[in-house]
Amino acid sequence: MTVPTLQSLIAGRWIGNEPAAALSCAVDGRTIYHTHAELPDFAQALEHARAAGLRGLLALDFQERAARLKALAAYLLERKEQLYAVSALTGATRTDGWIDIEGGIGTLYAYASLASNGLPSGNLVHEGPAVPLGKKGGFAGSHVLVPRNGVAVHINAFNFPVWGMLEKFAPSFLAAMPCVVKPATATSYLTEATVRLMAGSGILPEGCLQLIIGGTGDLLDRLQGQDMVTFTGSAQTAARLRATAALVRNSVPFNAEADSLNCSILAPDVRADDPEFELFVREVAREMTVKAGQKCTAIRRAIVPRARLDEVLARLRQTLQRSVLGDPACEGVTMGPLASLAQLDDVRSRAAELRATADVVFDGDALPPPRGEGVAGGAFLAPTLLLARDPHGSAAHEVEAFGPVCTVMAYEDIDQAVDLALRGRGSLVGSLVTHDPRLAAAVVPRIAAMHGRLLLLDRDSAAESTGHGSPLPALKHGGPGRAGGGEELGGLRAVHHQLQRCALQGSPAMLSAVAGEYLRGAPVIESELHPFRRHFDELRIGESLLTHRRTVSEADIVHFGGISGDYFYMHFDEIAARDSEFGQRIAHGYFVLSAAAGLFVSPAPGPVLANYGLDNLRFTKPVAIGDTIQARLTCKRKIDRKRKDSKGVGQGVVAWDVEVRNQRGEVVASYDILTLVAKRATQD
Repeated sequence: MTVPTLQSLIAGRWIGNEPAAALSCAVDGRTIYHTHAELPDFAQALEHARAAGLRGLLALDFQERAARLKALAAYLLERKEQLYAVSALTGATRTDGWIDIEGGIGTLYAYASLASNGLPSGNLVHEGPAVPLGKKGGFAGSHVLVPRNGVAVHINAFNFPVWGMLEKFAPSFLAAMPCVVKPATATSYLTEATVRLMAGSGILPEGCLQLIIGGTGDLLDRLQGQDMVTFTGSAQTAARLRATAALVRNSVPFNAEADSLNCSILAPDVRADDPEFELFVREVAREMTVKAGQKCTAIRRAIVPRARLDEVLARLRQTLQRSVLGDPACEGVTMGPLASLAQLDDVRSRAAELRATADVVFDGDALPPPRGEGVAGGAFLAPTLLLARDPHGSAAHEVEAFGPVCTVMAYEDIDQAVDLALRGRGSLVGSLVTHDPRLAAAVVPRIAAMHGRLLLLDRDSAAESTGHGSPLPALKHGGPGRAGGGEELGGLRAVHHQLQRCALQGSPAMLSAVAGEYLRGAPVIESELHPFRRHFDELRIGESLLTHRRTVSEADIVHFGGISGDYFYMHFDEIAARDSEFGQRIAHGYFVLSAAAGLFVSPAPGPVLANYGLDNLRFTKPVAIGDTIQARLTCKRKIDRKRKDSKGVGQGVVAWDVEVRNQRGEVVASYDILTLVAKRATQD
């Protein structure tokens, strides 16, 4: 049977016909693919990305790219079984594959949603509020984020061939950065299968995604200041790549997610019959066996109270004894092999270093041999649990065996537990298993500085917890020190990282024109028609309504208190209010809010469909009985999400700036209103 040769996607063409390095199935060791011998033209790849890739991406805005990302996720999800079939060759069980494949697709969905809800139309993000820089209001400053007009090079690790690519691709795509993806060679066949689906979907603009099978050659030497590199892998490789002369000379951003000696601490308040005890054991065992321990977030150091050491070891041995190794295609298998024979050799070597300072608690000797045909040639390694003889001198603080290996270490008190956790010199994630909030509050500030993420696990969160080893799109993934010092994910932060931030100075009118949204101090467009009567496509940024006035009476306060049930003394106790800093009774802040709505709302049916929130609400001055208020409503920002209702009528989101002033012209309340506004029915 002919062994297929993997291909690179370079400048819109799949290249590579001559076989080179052999890639083996992790399950049985047979050769299943070859890399290709042809060297890609990296100058051509970058030229294609900077020309066709950027042109295609910038022809779309943030909202349109979010819609493409969602469509891509749906396309891949429909074809996930094709990827599961290839994933099994890496040694992944169905559960392992779910984390990689559907976890990656889920990240696309998550970023599509985050961008749809949090990014504007157009290709510029305004980071407000604007800051006055002069005394008369004619000079202000603010920040904007714009596409970098560069290329993102993603160098990924072998353990998550799909998720590792998609979690980086999603924010890059939203930020309008064409991607050149270089997967780790050992499992690059699964990445290639995914890229073939993505490229064949017709959803992505030409040139926004390219794939390298094999080495990067002189690619990094050709990068410029607008480009960026993201890397996942060993700390040694990260240090070598980061020092590439062109990257240093051109100040190319380099985001690294590297080795991490993550720990989990069992707190001293936990007893053997507490739910937290079982949660701790389950997390340690799971992180040793899921993906055969090949996770950058896996627990490498389990830190337990000496009083609970024997119980923890006994429970862990019992749990690990239930592991069933073998071909993931065989029924009942719970743990597959490592990704390659080379990885098996590396993990065995590192485990030997760890054993020099530890005793073996469990190494799978009593487990049955792996299930399946031909598995003798596979990269199987049983879970290996070690016990540090001297917790402070353990090699586990320096050496990572990137597989199913964990070292348990005992502590005498919580101060020693904190010290042991910090000896990892920077981790992607740590967990503290406790049911004592006071202990958590004391420990977290001490260890947070050396961790990118911390899981506080107890019985209350267990049912919904995603676990120690699960990075989530909404939260930062990365860590300080040894872990690389980088940041990935973290919601829209990941998109913002890949945009260029620029400070702007000028008049409010000029800043408003550039930012594409109304900034206070800029001229308004006095509307002859109530802005709420205009459809989304007719409404202009800066269109404004100055309302009539209303004088606040004692009856207003009394009636609002009766309706709301708010009888706070500042509104009703004349004597107490007189002794306060205001010197008199004042109106409810929420009455001012409600009264302002009464001033500017247009009550008849119209294009404004719904009010779904307030942002940036501040009550800046008290409103006393007898004060007169007036509101100004101004169209601040429009976001066209390209959505239609069930009748086919388009909709957009409008943010309205509201200022409420008193008779002295002082601002007493300030906020943004978010509304859903219909387009004209005839508009596409």
